[in-house]
Amino acid sequence: MKKIGITGQEGFVGKHLYNTLGLYTEEFEQIPFERNFFESEDKLDSFVSQCDVIVHLAAMNRHDSEQVIYDTNVALANQLVDSLKRTASKAHVLISSSTQEERDNLYGKSKREGREALVNWAKQSGGKISGLIIPNVFGAFGKPFYNSFIATFCYQLTHGEIPSIANDGEVKLIYVQELVNRIIEEIRNGNSSPELYIEPTATKKVSEVLSLLTEYKTKYFDGGEIPVINNAFEHNLFNTFRSYMDYATHFPVKFTQHTDPRGAFVEVIRLGIGGQCSFSTTVPGITRGNHYHTRKIERFAVIKGKALIQLRKIDTDEVLNFHLDGNEPAYVDMPIWYTHNIKNIGDEELYTIFWINEPYDPTDADTYFLEV
Repeated sequence: MKKIGITGQEGFVGKHLYNTLGLYTEEFEQIPFERNFFESEDKLDSFVSQCDVIVHLAAMNRHDSEQVIYDTNVALANQLVDSLKRTASKAHVLISSSTQEERDNLYGKSKREGREALVNWAKQSGGKISGLIIPNVFGAFGKPFYNSFIATFCYQLTHGEIPSIANDGEVKLIYVQELVNRIIEEIRNGNSSPELYIEPTATKKVSEVLSLLTEYKTKYFDGGEIPVINNAFEHNLFNTFRSYMDYATHFPVKFTQHTDPRGAFVEVIRLGIGGQCSFSTTVPGITRGNHYHTRKIERFAVIKGKALIQLRKIDTDEVLNFHLDGNEPAYVDMPIWYTHNIKNIGDEELYTIFWINEPYDPTDADTYFLEV
């Protein structure tokens, strides 16, 4: 079993990598990292000495002063090098650099020099190094106005703001889960690659991305419709968009009921894509679910009875509680990386319609059990 530590564990990519490695507990043991380790040689050395693999993600991306960015990133890399030397570590170190290495700016220079410092350590010590040169990363839970323009656009569109485009250039992109999978692949193969370019999985103009996100805002956020999703990039972009919603205030969304002397008619979901639609009954007191997904899009629609739907982001303690009643049919959509359940809290059978964007495949279920 490989012991893996991630500097920058609480950052955007670090959190996704940490959570994904947590799905493979028989293969990897994680060594926890805290930001203050860089403030203490003893703490940093203790962390480094325990690791077979270190993924160095800790870095500063934005600041009013480019010099501060440069000084910070170079210092963090050098502190790690010094600790590796003090502990005589033979760890496999993976460092995240950027395609901005090629640009004439202090951020790109800081990433290049940090990577080179670790490459030199590996040459001198016999350690292993993977210098990952990474394009622009986007994905769920990124920090707006910091991690990417996509994070900023998603936040603005879901919080009543109007995005603007400063420079409508083409951007090479990779989804955070695709990057995480690539990092895990490098950990598994254990090879040394001082300069390893991570290929982008999409190249888009900024205006193209904003157009798609605006469509998601209009169709999904405002209208509850699952939009047309043509490819993996759009699927990942849609899940990214959904992650910026304020779930606590957005859900549950009540359906429009059409009633006449015969009874009532309710449209449960309007789709631009296919998937699997299911129906269940649940007896009083029973709870279904307690699992999460990393890619699936899912809707729970309560049409009869009383239900409590609960959501919790897997690395937090906050539980969101939604009470639904079939007398006013409503739905809640399940975000990725949120464990969720549904409980019959009434005195009669609960009737629920479930929709998910892909048919169930037991060999690739994307379903991980965890109590809310």
